[in-house]
Amino acid sequence: MLRFGTAGLRGPLQDGPDGMNVATVTRATAGIVDWLRGRCLGGGAVVVGRDARHGSAEFATATAEIFAAAGFPVTLLPRPLPTPVVAYAVRELGAVAGVQITASHNPATDNGYKVYLDGGSQLLAPADTEIERCIEAVAEPVARTPVTPADDDLVQRYLNRVSSLPSVIGGPGARAAIRIALTPLHGVGGDLVVKALAAAGFTDVHVVEEQFEPDPDFPTVAFPNPEEPGATDLLLALATRVGADVAIALDPDADRCAVGIPLPDNTWRMLRGDETGVLLGDCVLRTAPPDALVATTIVSSRLLSALAAARGARYAETLTGFKWLARAGDGLVYAYEEAIGHCVDPATVRDKDGISAAVLTADLVARLKSAGRTLTDELDAYAVEFGLHTTDQVSLRLDSAAAAADVVARLRANPPDEIAGEPVKYTDQLQVRGRMRTDALIFEGATARIVVRPSGTEPKLKCYLEVLTPVAAPADLPAARTTAGQRLSALREYCQGL
Repeated sequence: MLRFGTAGLRGPLQDGPDGMNVATVTRATAGIVDWLRGRCLGGGAVVVGRDARHGSAEFATATAEIFAAAGFPVTLLPRPLPTPVVAYAVRELGAVAGVQITASHNPATDNGYKVYLDGGSQLLAPADTEIERCIEAVAEPVARTPVTPADDDLVQRYLNRVSSLPSVIGGPGARAAIRIALTPLHGVGGDLVVKALAAAGFTDVHVVEEQFEPDPDFPTVAFPNPEEPGATDLLLALATRVGADVAIALDPDADRCAVGIPLPDNTWRMLRGDETGVLLGDCVLRTAPPDALVATTIVSSRLLSALAAARGARYAETLTGFKWLARAGDGLVYAYEEAIGHCVDPATVRDKDGISAAVLTADLVARLKSAGRTLTDELDAYAVEFGLHTTDQVSLRLDSAAAAADVVARLRANPPDEIAGEPVKYTDQLQVRGRMRTDALIFEGATARIVVRPSGTEPKLKCYLEVLTPVAAPADLPAARTTAGQRLSALREYCQGL
């Protein structure tokens, strides 16, 4: 049967226990009911939401009705909504659990079942395997009781909080008027992000009309993920056409946010998740309390660590996924993962949230513009202060998840002493004790770092690359970028040969 991976249950829309269908959703929900009752949480509030994928409405209705029949008060959100709204609602209502029916940025043929526990954080081990055992023990039939969807009150409360972030987190200071190009990539975030931006004072927003309304077939993109080649072509064409100051892309369930910036030659490029991560992290830290905590994952850039030390903040590193990042420690004010996931307001949403990240990005661009600066200027300043941290990713799509795990096993059995001419030290994350144990290998040299792991959601082998190049002065940046590019090319070549 489907197992709880990095982001809950996720799989193809097909019959059988290895697919997403009503029977799978029924057994999963009944298993969670039994697990909650076993922890004396029976009768606690539950939140259920959904995106606009094929099957999502039917799956959400089944989930809500099974919880209701089991005696749990259920808030069934009124329509297709972003995943962060469910995370918010669980925390806001003090619910014992929440379920969002979504497959995030997976292909149109997939769907999924994402679980939140009390506090609004994602399901984490050992609860996942405990629930799986409960699912396996479910006896048919499973009762259902009709549920009336909630009104828009929770959605409006979420919007009120997100639109207040420029004053709560951004702090005082002048903001220039800016123009924004935006796409929700056929997902459910378009309406809410436009409303949130408008309430925060950003009304000059131009949307990619072909991608604005939810469409479960994702007709204009091969893969509905802002990180995939070609996915943001329409967005960047729009940004160029309207003369935007910033381009923003959400993934289909709006928990991820990608940012595009204009270049001096009037072209555009999408920032890497690590670049947006440090920009937003610095933005949060400028108004954070002393000794605040920021966090990222083992596959992300080391730049946030250097920034935190310089800003007097604490830094934590976790495994990939916000089920880990949200639990990084007390005093958490910001967390990000390189896969364009940003948690800018963990006190309210204990998960990645593309809408709040979009609002805070717009505010940062507006404040910089009022000072005659850009996001590029900020990134250049970090390079001079901390060295140029250049990152990349090699993602090898294989026949199966087992094939990806086999490559890692082969490397584990015979790890290299050097990569691209540089001696490397080797860390096996399966040998790490405690919560940081995972199937990943880290190779680190004096200037380069590679993390290799199988994907938790797709049949892919993922290699995360980083090169650190010293920069003495702004004038040295072009030469440093050339050197970094050459080093990254050598690392990519190595990974592509695995």
